[in-house]
Formats: sequence, C-alpha cells, structure tokens
Amino acid sequence: MKVKLLNVLTVCIFTLAVISPGILAFTIVWGRHIELVKAQNLTCNVNNNSRVNNALVPQSEGIDTSTYQSSLKISEHNLNHQELTAVEQYQLTTILQWFFLITPIFVGLGIILYDRYLVYRTAVFKEQVEMLERLWQQSIEQ
Repeated sequence: MKVKLLNVLTVCIFTLAVISPGILAFTIVWGRHIELVKAQNLTCNVNNNSRVNNALVPQSEGIDTSTYQSSLKISEHNLNHQELTAVEQYQLTTILQWFFLITPIFVGLGIILYDRYLVYRTAVFKEQVEMLERLWQQSIEQ
C-alpha cells in the first residue's frame, strides 16, 4: 500500500510540476485578454458618447430622436451585458485554476489519511485479537 501511495503522490507532484507553467501562461494570457476587452469596452463607450453628443446638436431635418434614444439605450444595455460576461468569465477561470491546483493536493491528503486510518484499524484489530487470545488461554487453564 505504501508503494502505491508513494507512486500516486509522485505522479501528482510531477503532473502539477508539468501543468503549472501552462496554468501560469494561461493566467497571463487571460489577464491580457481581459485588458483588451476592457479597452474595447472603453472604445465603445467613447463612440457612444460621441453619438450622444451628435444627438444633442439641434438638427433641422426633424429626425425622430425617440427612436435614436431607444437604440442608444439598447446598445448601452448590450455593453453592460458584455462587461458582466467578461467579469463572469474571469471569475470562472480563476475558480477553475484553483480547482486544478488544489485537486491533486486533496487527493494526496485523502490517500495519506486513508492509509493512516488503515494502520490505526490494523493496530486496534491486533489488540483485540491479543486480548481474545489471553482470554482463551485463561479459560483453557481454568
């Protein structure tokens, strides 16, 4: 059992050592991606502000501003939704990174604790067998 435990722990440690640079690279790339998305959102906000400024300028053609304002509200709602999804994706990625990092540790601890439990149960069983053997010897002598 100890050889199996040692092999499993060795595999877990080497797997973590091999995967950790990939996780680090993914974290860096994801951070840059989030920065890019934020920059794109800022660009969209600047474009929307320029549209609002154009809408404030009096127009002589008599274009219906209510349709323009409703379309502007819809586009603002879409931008807010995109920002939320970017934040949710970032949070999900962070949770997955921690999950993949902590899972091998918990598996190793589980194996170690189970091995200790088996050793404890074996010791208790041996004590019970010795006590029963002593009682049996005493009953034979009487």
